[in-house]
Amino acid sequence: MARIACSHLMPSLLHPLKQQRNHYKLMGVVGGLSRGFSASSMKISMSLRAGIVGLPNVGKSTLFNAVVENGKAQAANFPFCTIEPNVGIVAVPDKRLNVLSDLSKSQRVVPASIEFVDIAGLVKGASQGEGLGNKFLSHIREVDSILQVVRCFEDNDIVHVNGKVDPKSDIDVINLELVFSDLDQIEKRIEKLKKGKGKDSQSKVKEEAERSALERIKEALMDGKPARSVSLTDFEKDAIKHLCLLTMKPVIFVANVAESDVADPGSNPYVNQVMNLASELQSGLVTISAQVESELTELPADERTEFLKSLGVSESGLGNLIRATYNLLGLRTYFTSGEKETKAWTILAGMTAPQAAGVIHSDFEKGFIRAETVSYDDFVAAGSLAAAREKGVLRSEGKDYIVQEGDVMLFRFNV
Repeated sequence: MARIACSHLMPSLLHPLKQQRNHYKLMGVVGGLSRGFSASSMKISMSLRAGIVGLPNVGKSTLFNAVVENGKAQAANFPFCTIEPNVGIVAVPDKRLNVLSDLSKSQRVVPASIEFVDIAGLVKGASQGEGLGNKFLSHIREVDSILQVVRCFEDNDIVHVNGKVDPKSDIDVINLELVFSDLDQIEKRIEKLKKGKGKDSQSKVKEEAERSALERIKEALMDGKPARSVSLTDFEKDAIKHLCLLTMKPVIFVANVAESDVADPGSNPYVNQVMNLASELQSGLVTISAQVESELTELPADERTEFLKSLGVSESGLGNLIRATYNLLGLRTYFTSGEKETKAWTILAGMTAPQAAGVIHSDFEKGFIRAETVSYDDFVAAGSLAAAREKGVLRSEGKDYIVQEGDVMLFRFNV
């Protein structure tokens, strides 16, 4: 996936801090025109990374271990037990894949994937190096979205780093540290821009756009608002994207509840606090029980459904978490399906057919001729690609076609 970590903008508000700052494939078959490269030469250019963050002991490493069955993070009741980021690749649940695979009699199924990164907990003062602040802030710059785990359960055996369960306080600590970090970076960059001079007129124009954007972002940050709340032109976004500002990243709050609250999280007052804050901050919200997810990994697959039913829910929180991440980042899925394999591909909403082809391999985009396309529903109703062609629902789309969610595509290209 083309890296989108530094360029995604979603309006949002934080709490004012002016007074606080100083002390603180293709469809199974490549088109008949293909020549001369092997599967090993194919490179996927879209890779989604979601960073799981939170204060110590809120359950983020337990959640990571649960959603990534081969995760190596050591979940323990001790602050900073996850010192280096742990990365795990998780398949994106999608029932459409098996349906397409059965119809195409595919030899294998390849789902889309998402990387979860378990990032060490931080404490108040992280932007000034407290706790593991510097490591935390450097690692979080490398992800596309932030999944902020918020503790919404009481447990006397698991000490809270601040002495009590207080979702609003926890959220404020992390948000303010991200704002402080961005302010420090922006102030240094503005000073450098004032001293430097572009070598040519084009460089001067870009530097001026960067300086103007950073001045407005700085003002927003001083009001406690994140960088993503500032309206920028595409040119300004491009000028500042090299900074990878932390408050540019979209956020999903993950309300971690006890097993007893899974079926009815609305009855939990802590969840309601997070829900109100998410609405205020225009961020995403997912309710999940890390403990339940952990217990699910220990059960055989055929027993998991019954366990979830006994708790009053129909699916685990992983599907909801991934869907929320996809929606927040504006992602879409298209499919390629043939006898060799059925595969899901992740793209950004609004991508054209050549750009979507480029996710499979850059040669597909460069040599794009056309894309034979059929919607998922039409493909299933027809029963096969050949039948879809006979029914007239298989379309030949050109370079300007905007790929839709669930499209099944076969690219024709020449290199």
